[in-house]
Order: sequence, then C-alpha cells, then structure tokens
Amino acid sequence: MSIAAYRSSGMHTERPTFAYSGFVALVIGLALLVAGAWGFVGVALHGAMTWLSVTIDVVLVLAGVFVLAGLYTLQPNEAAIMQLFGAYRGSSRIPGLRATNPFYTRKRVSLRARNLNGDKLKVNDARGNPIEIAAVVVWHVEDTAKAAFDVDDYEKFVTVQSEAAVRHLASSFAYDSGEGLPSEPSRADESTLLGSADVVARALVVELQARLDQAGVVVEEARLTHLAYAPEIAQVMLRRQQAEAIIAARRKIVHGAVSMVEMALAELSAKNVVDLDPERRAAMVSNLMTVLCAESEVQPVINTGTLYNG
Repeated sequence: MSIAAYRSSGMHTERPTFAYSGFVALVIGLALLVAGAWGFVGVALHGAMTWLSVTIDVVLVLAGVFVLAGLYTLQPNEAAIMQLFGAYRGSSRIPGLRATNPFYTRKRVSLRARNLNGDKLKVNDARGNPIEIAAVVVWHVEDTAKAAFDVDDYEKFVTVQSEAAVRHLASSFAYDSGEGLPSEPSRADESTLLGSADVVARALVVELQARLDQAGVVVEEARLTHLAYAPEIAQVMLRRQQAEAIIAARRKIVHGAVSMVEMALAELSAKNVVDLDPERRAAMVSNLMTVLCAESEVQPVINTGTLYNG
C-alpha cells in the first residue's frame, strides 16, 4: 500500500451517533435507584432477607447507576465525540441533556467561530523586499472527527498552518506597484499586497482552506492586519515613494501646462488678437510654461519696448 493510500484510509469523517433524551434517562435511572433502595429498606424493616431479593435490589441499583452514567449535556454550537474503547462511534450535536451508552467516552469540541490574531512575520515579497506582515483569521470546526483524529492538536495546527499560509502569500505578491527595475516595469493590472486588499484576502482564504481542510476546519474570513516595510529599508522606500509622488505630480503639472498653452495660442489665433511670428510664439510659450510650472509665485516684468528693441 502506498503512503498516500495509507493516509487516505486513516482519514476520518464525522457521522452522527444515537443519543436519546436525557430527561427520560434521568427519570428511569432515578426510578431504578429508588426501587433498589426501597427494596433494601424493606428488607431492613421486615427482616425478611433472601438472596433473590438482595440480588434484585443490587441489580436495580446498578441499572440505575448504569443509566445515569450515560447522561451528558451539550451547549449550543458544541459537539461531543463518542468513543468506545478507543474506536470512534460518532458525534452528537444536539444541545441540552442527552443520554447515550455509558461505556462511551465523550470529548467536547466547540463549533463556535474563533479568531486567530497572527504575530508579525518578517518575510520577503515577490520582488525580494523584506516586509512585515500579519493577518487575522476567523475559523470554526466543521468536521469534529477530522479535528480530533486526523491531526494531533487542531488549534496548534491552525496556528502553524496560518503562519505558513501568510508567508507563502507574501512571497506571491509584490508589496506595491512601481517598485520593479527599469528593465522590468510593473503592470498596471498587477495585484499587490498594499493596493489589492480584496484580492489578497481571497487568495489568503483559499490558501488557508487548502491547508486546514485536513483538520476539518472551515475558514470564514482572513484579512491582513499589519503590512509595512522592514525597518532596515523603511526609510529608503519612503524616500522612493516620495520621489515617485513628486515625479507623478510634476508629470501632471506639465501635461496641464502644455494643454493650457495650446489652448491659449489657439484662442489668440482664432480671434486674431495678435499676430505672432515664430520667435514671439516661442517667447510666449516659454513665459506661459514658466508661469504655469513654477513652484513659487512668478513676478511679472513689464516690457515698455518691443521684443526686438527693449
């Protein structure tokens, strides 16, 4: 048998187990105990003790204890795993007072949603930049048999696999766009950790579910709670982002200035306000671009002569 086949044969799947009303079992158990005790009291009062009566009273008391030993309670969103001498017999999810085979051992498993607030991890993104990342995962147990028998400790399993999934996710995405080398320009549709929160969250849920399915766990939601450059490159990346922002702003300013100059020259020509030769046109373009693109306020200079003879 191959290793994969052996592991598949050892997988468990949750199945329901028979359990009846605990109140009925409580009444029957108490009735048996009272009947057995009353028999002993009657023997003590009347003194008519026979082996048969004693045997019946002992059997009644033992039967009452046997029935009461099978009682257990479950809260809402809680399950009980039943085992008989180590063998899995099923799981019960019905809340309240229930009763089952008293020889069954019962292990409670919570089915409520839980939060896993992961620690900050230092990893490299898809471009090799060191970053710090952390995530919060909302999960719950769906298959109690897998959670109890297919992994050693399902809570620790969720913690370890969540950390591994976050590390793998960080290495699959770039921190932000515009960080590639000049020979490797970034794509406009590229998903990044910083700019594609929903895409990253969906990818993290898929990654986690694939890893935690073995433990019978369902991932309800996963989100990044911390994302930053590692301290050793944070200042450098901040200056780089500032430079990129300045370049983008300058590009927009120049584009707007060129559009305004074109509009001004077109309006002057269309309305015959002034007839500009190439040299005067060049001078006007230069002046307008200086005024529109300057960082500080421009002081006008009044020329009382002409362009050729000031």
